[in-house]
Amino acid sequence: MIIEPRTRGFICLTAHPTGCEQNVINQIAYVKSKGAINGAKKVLVIGSSTGFGLASRISSAFGSDAATIGVFFDKPSAPGKTGSAGYYNTAAFEKHAHAAGLYAKSINGDAFSNEIKRQTMDMIKEDLGQVDLVIYSLASPVRTHPDTGERFKSVLKPIGGVFSNKTVDFHTGKVTEISINPAEGDDIANTVAVMGGEDWKMWMDALKAKNLLSEGATTVAYSYIGPSLTEAVYRKGTIGAAKDDLEATAFTISDDLKSIGGKAYVSVNKALVTQASSAIPVIPLYISLLYKIMKEKGIHEGCIEQIQRLYSERLFGGDLDLDAKGRIRIDDWEMRDDVQAEVSKLWETASSENLPEIGDLKGYSDDFYNLFGFKVEGVDYDKDVNEMVEIPSEH
Repeated sequence: MIIEPRTRGFICLTAHPTGCEQNVINQIAYVKSKGAINGAKKVLVIGSSTGFGLASRISSAFGSDAATIGVFFDKPSAPGKTGSAGYYNTAAFEKHAHAAGLYAKSINGDAFSNEIKRQTMDMIKEDLGQVDLVIYSLASPVRTHPDTGERFKSVLKPIGGVFSNKTVDFHTGKVTEISINPAEGDDIANTVAVMGGEDWKMWMDALKAKNLLSEGATTVAYSYIGPSLTEAVYRKGTIGAAKDDLEATAFTISDDLKSIGGKAYVSVNKALVTQASSAIPVIPLYISLLYKIMKEKGIHEGCIEQIQRLYSERLFGGDLDLDAKGRIRIDDWEMRDDVQAEVSKLWETASSENLPEIGDLKGYSDDFYNLFGFKVEGVDYDKDVNEMVEIPSEH
């Protein structure tokens, strides 16, 4: 079939298997071009099919020749209907990992559930024995608690007052004012339940209890802080409360892992176009200005560049360079004073009329479509493609 992008707001309802595969090939090529990383050899990535999770899996496999197990929740293809981008990404990753002689298996299901945790642990026990790195990179808006069955839904809201600021519709380039009402009732608790550290700790507790973590095992979860511009709606809002909980959980997990010489870290990553960030008002405008400035300074990074640098320089490079709160800061280039000063200056004047000149809306839009396998260089979108793709390890 001929597959075209069909969007609804910040979601793309279709995905292109060839484009997704080319994205994966490009990321593999980047990692290989940077040379070997003396990293972990047996890696579990929870939330492995897109964004930072996918980049982590690729960096482990093609930077360190690691065996990887990926856990993700994505829609398979059906006749006449495309699978989700994460499904196609995983199929492409496995195909190229296997061709390179690397172990790679994947589990498609709800990572919050006890059943998927059990399946994953059985696979580790049977195939790898133990893992020495666990990446936690889930980005889900909802969570059903595995023990109580209670369903939690996260919200993006400020805490304590209405938030008003500029945002942009990246499809049209129209800059408008937006107001978001503050959190109420159980909004904060529900968001923490979905995006905080409880599930990360459940995974690590279960793996340790079954003796599936090697001596000195490391686990890393991903977070974001961002600039003062987005602070009220992000870091000081409901999601920020969840990130605070996630970051506090790292210390608890580290204490739990002391007996095996293990450690838990949170890596604070850069603002990037992901399916999650596209949904956050204000962020698309901020990113389009940020991209322009960082590209001009020659310090722009996508997910794969971020994670490759995290692995090679920080996690396995001998210098974690932790901040005062014990976090790895791979957002260091984004948060440079000169970068943020220029973003703030441009923000003041940003409008529908001048954004094409002062921002990189095209870069933002292209990155958004790339997430779903569209607008990828070298792909012929007029060509008939088979939407029915299978993940090798599932068959």
